[in-house]
Amino acid sequence: MSPRHFLSTLDWSRRELEGVLADASRLKEERGTLAREDLAGKSVALVFFNPSLRTRTSFEIGVFEMGGHAVVLEPGKGAWPIEYRDGVVMDGEAEEHVAEVARVLSRYCNLIAVRAFPKFQRWEDDREDLVIRQFAKYATVPVLNMETITHPCQELALMLALKEKLGTTDGKKFLLTWTYHPRPLNTAVANSALIIAAKFGFDVTLLCPTPEYVLDARYMDAARGFAKEQGSRVTVTHDVDAAYSGAHVVYAKSWGALPYFGRWEAEKPIRDKYKHFIVDERKMALTDRGYFSHCLPMRRNVKATDAVTSSPQSLVIEEAENRLHVQKALLRRLVGLSGISP
Repeated sequence: MSPRHFLSTLDWSRRELEGVLADASRLKEERGTLAREDLAGKSVALVFFNPSLRTRTSFEIGVFEMGGHAVVLEPGKGAWPIEYRDGVVMDGEAEEHVAEVARVLSRYCNLIAVRAFPKFQRWEDDREDLVIRQFAKYATVPVLNMETITHPCQELALMLALKEKLGTTDGKKFLLTWTYHPRPLNTAVANSALIIAAKFGFDVTLLCPTPEYVLDARYMDAARGFAKEQGSRVTVTHDVDAAYSGAHVVYAKSWGALPYFGRWEAEKPIRDKYKHFIVDERKMALTDRGYFSHCLPMRRNVKATDAVTSSPQSLVIEEAENRLHVQKALLRRLVGLSGISP
């Protein structure tokens, strides 16, 4: 039987994700009071193609706190460069193929986690998410997404923080707002925030400067489908004040415009016009005592002001902490352990 992977929350139902969040909440409550051995005798390969602070730290500590062992690999640095395309003549930089890498790691480890950002050259290629999907194709153990073109662990950390503050998420207004950044960034967190907010019953508003910044149709269509199932809706607007008005949650992220993917110099004059999309006190005052959050890292006074970031309504630290708890819950599920009893 093929292992169950965690590549995207698109493939997991709300009920399943609610179960993961319930486990995460219990793990959070008991941390420091109860030693767990859920991963005793088990190993997890953490494969990093990109830098990390929260992801690497939270995964390594999470595996350790459940009695397991994490092996950190950095292909091209401490490990051999890898080829992902099938059927190619490997006469370039790559020394081995993912077909061997994934199967060998599967013999050593009980789970493989992968972090691999887009190449930022052609969205048509990057949207295929080749690296992690090739790991999932060849691995014989579960594969978990630590961020590629989506960031499902960040989604769950955010949702746990919001459930802790709001209780129910159904029918509340969730604003996903683009913010200025001096360079274009991956759409992963924006894609993921859109998906999870719609799946958990929020009325979702996507605020972006122009239609060019609307997210990939795969995620827009999926979010609209989830919203319909939950009796809510997804709205796209370029009107800042209307977007903030009555919001219960403001989630900030910068991302690159897909029509300019790989042509950042052409995009720069457009994005430079919208520095006023920063999250500030005036805009937050339009919300319904809304909570603010961001995935981190975040440039203060570029994406959000100091006053907003450090306010009592800011959840940036809670969301970051929750990465640890939701990932521990996911690791348990992926190695075949059921939910945690209250």
